[in-house]
Amino acid sequence: MSISQQPVIVVGASLVGLSAALCLASHKVPTIVLEKHGGISKHPRAIGFTARTMEIYRSLGIENKDPAPEDFVLQRAHVESVTGKWGNNSSWSDTETTSETNKQKNLKTLPKPDGPKKEYSVEQGSAIPQDKLEPILEALARKRGADIRRQQKVISIDQSTKGVTVTVQDAQGDQRQIKGSYIIAADGNRSMIRELLQIPRHGRGFMQNLHSVLFRAPIEKWTKGIVQFDIEQTDLKAFLASYSDGRWALMFKDDIQRNENALRKAIYQAIGRSDFPVEIITTGSWELTALVADTFRCGRIFLAGDAAHTLPPNRGGYGANTGIHDVHNLAWKLSAVLSGKSSEGILDTYEAERRPVALLRHDQIFVRADYKVHLDAAMPAGEKIDDDAMEFGQIYLSGGFVGTDGGLPRAMKPDEWNGQPGTLSPHIWVAKDGERVPLLDLLDHEGWTLISESGAWSGVVASVAKESSISLRALRFGHDVELVRQQDFQDAFGVSHTGAVLIRPDGYISWRVRELPSNPAGILDEVLATVSFRARVF
Repeated sequence: MSISQQPVIVVGASLVGLSAALCLASHKVPTIVLEKHGGISKHPRAIGFTARTMEIYRSLGIENKDPAPEDFVLQRAHVESVTGKWGNNSSWSDTETTSETNKQKNLKTLPKPDGPKKEYSVEQGSAIPQDKLEPILEALARKRGADIRRQQKVISIDQSTKGVTVTVQDAQGDQRQIKGSYIIAADGNRSMIRELLQIPRHGRGFMQNLHSVLFRAPIEKWTKGIVQFDIEQTDLKAFLASYSDGRWALMFKDDIQRNENALRKAIYQAIGRSDFPVEIITTGSWELTALVADTFRCGRIFLAGDAAHTLPPNRGGYGANTGIHDVHNLAWKLSAVLSGKSSEGILDTYEAERRPVALLRHDQIFVRADYKVHLDAAMPAGEKIDDDAMEFGQIYLSGGFVGTDGGLPRAMKPDEWNGQPGTLSPHIWVAKDGERVPLLDLLDHEGWTLISESGAWSGVVASVAKESSISLRALRFGHDVELVRQQDFQDAFGVSHTGAVLIRPDGYISWRVRELPSNPAGILDEVLATVSFRARVF
């Protein structure tokens, strides 16, 4: 058996695994990705990536070429068939259906809330299908040095205090060992690694088996701009969704295996007519489950994506998007440890931060219209949290922050948090070299950024950075860049003109001080050592 070695091994080259590879490569961490399949799945699976996900991809150099319109509201029409009788419709956040008046209009648009919508991100969500996104991720990860190996089935894993060993088997049956420092298990709902580690899961659990058919057909002329349909007939109950490129998926709510003739019949039945061509591309089947692993870490092995949390497909995009956010959270921490800048204690913050996010999202799925039917006495309905709060305002509580406590709400809108440590840095516009750019683009995504309006902090940062192994730089409003709206910094972050905010590589606020303290260099150095888990140098 031949042996090779790399610092981080990612198991799984689907959406989350490829995102992990890209994040690690962007931090210059050598990575091997192992995937048992020979290529990208023909079934696009996920579609709809949130604005926060697109912020992450933006920071990695990926342009959002399929942005949703600014006023877009994803709605689902409830119909007998697409060309037959239409009933009501619902948005993801609806707990009740819309009015009879809107039913009569076939619900082409949802009523919009009063007043302008608060701008929480520079990005819009994206409608790119997963099978088109994955090649982009893979190509960029390879370009940045990731070693992605397909047709590599994991046979066993082993770990010690010094590292990990993965035994894989290739398509010819040959085995080899790969040694590294850490493993990211992104190998899906049926994760072999999670099973090998015997990590249990809890949650709503199994709900039903689902079968689907992916097909191409020119049916947009009958859909009235709607891209999702609940089909309700006596002998056909299904869900129809568009991938916005001529492809549609029909997902059956029964557990019947259908041959090609039966699939074509069902497609025509769902549309309500048969005078159009249908190209059947592929079929799929999976278990609809809602489960969260009891732990996201076992020694040097980390669970991410569906391996860590199986969240049913929903219009909030909690499944794939949550997994992408997992690996974005983890990659920079692994980089910090492997480079010797941070102690291994920082890796404990991964589970402390990401598992509560998964648990809250699990519960929020069943509060909303799509999955309320699956509630039972053992899992009563909870209180619905605002969508923007769930997307941009879930707080992290871990040792990676100064100024948090367990009594804080689990999620609020960014403007309600007002710069609270543990939350995502809010979106504000600044002017640089005569152009308007988001603060997101000016943060150091490989190091730490201290933002302020006071010139006093520039010298403080320079002196602290000079004596520290942690990469730290200052960004001063009114000097390095100008605020588009003068009060944005103080209003958004809850500080005075002399205050400062420390933002870590993933864009989260690790600490803030409302006014310049008497010993700013000493305090900043102590805080930076705490939140970065700065490694001691002997």
